[in-house]
Amino acid sequence: MEGLFPARLKSVRVMRIASVGRAFPRHYYDQETLIAALERIWAPSAHGLQRLKTIHRNALVDGRHLALPIERYGTLKSFTEANDAFIGCAVDLGAEALGDALTGAGLEPEDVDHIIFVSITGLATPSIDARLVNRLGLRRDVKRTPIFGLGCVAGAAGLARAADYLRGHPDEVAALVSVELCSLTLQREDLSFTNLIASGLFGDGAASAVVTGDAWRSPAGAARLPGPTIVDTRSVFYRDSEEVMGWDVTAEGFRVVLSADVPKMIAARLGADVDAFLTAHRLSRADVASWVCHPGGPHVLRAVQSALGLTEQALALSWESLRRVGNLSSASVLVVLRETMDAHRPPPGSWGLLLALGPGLCAELILLRW
Repeated sequence: MEGLFPARLKSVRVMRIASVGRAFPRHYYDQETLIAALERIWAPSAHGLQRLKTIHRNALVDGRHLALPIERYGTLKSFTEANDAFIGCAVDLGAEALGDALTGAGLEPEDVDHIIFVSITGLATPSIDARLVNRLGLRRDVKRTPIFGLGCVAGAAGLARAADYLRGHPDEVAALVSVELCSLTLQREDLSFTNLIASGLFGDGAASAVVTGDAWRSPAGAARLPGPTIVDTRSVFYRDSEEVMGWDVTAEGFRVVLSADVPKMIAARLGADVDAFLTAHRLSRADVASWVCHPGGPHVLRAVQSALGLTEQALALSWESLRRVGNLSSASVLVVLRETMDAHRPPPGSWGLLLALGPGLCAELILLRW
């Protein structure tokens, strides 16, 4: 029946998140500095600028990393120049994030059997993962899966696809790499309310996760305190919602699409889908000790809290990540997962749920066991 999920369990195989790495550009600016810079860029088209300060401050972001020094953005004259900058920065940050994850897992680049690369903020052929093969010395027979178009949900979806792969290859290692350089998508001629929101909310960064199959045997020194196991995953697609979130691809590059209906849809629909997923494992929301949620923005986080009946404290790490570095699109949920593993590790044996939402409109849910 439409809208209902089959109450079936998958294979008993479980995959473990061995480590999560992250990397940020060295250029960090507080929100007031960024507001002033955008006011200078948009000064010739002053219409709407009176709203800029209010919109940016309401994003509850204190500061963000930028791929380039702030003065460089005024020199980018075309989508080609911005995308060239994306490729160069994405390789550097992707290599740093994956290197961090491999170090945390006690592994070397040649241990990776499959690399999945996700991004929504730039294009490259050969893809960024191919360039990482050369940069890091991954094996020549490494399997590669570059994914474009999933947006903010791609960090969770990438983990889920890694788990899918490892169910069929349980003695292997999969690496997920996310690089999002949202600042390079800035549309300087667009003073729409949506673009003003995006220019105050999104930041730049990269993250990586190393995931191992349940038959993989770790070498000495690997992952002394690994992350949780991935017990199950579920994808959810909300029909007829293609127009509420995404990009319009134009001659000038990526123009953001972001409807005010997104939080309403989340608040109305997410709770039932999470409940159906948990029920398939004979669990309820009360059984979930930790929530690893993509920090999409204040309205999105409040909608998730409303849909799931959570307090702000339950999503404290997501709120803190939003405040500190902004919405990093697909990389954000992985950054929150890293913080959960490092400083707020749930009790052994407890249940967790990792979730993110993205264009489609869609959601990705991952059941974790710590």
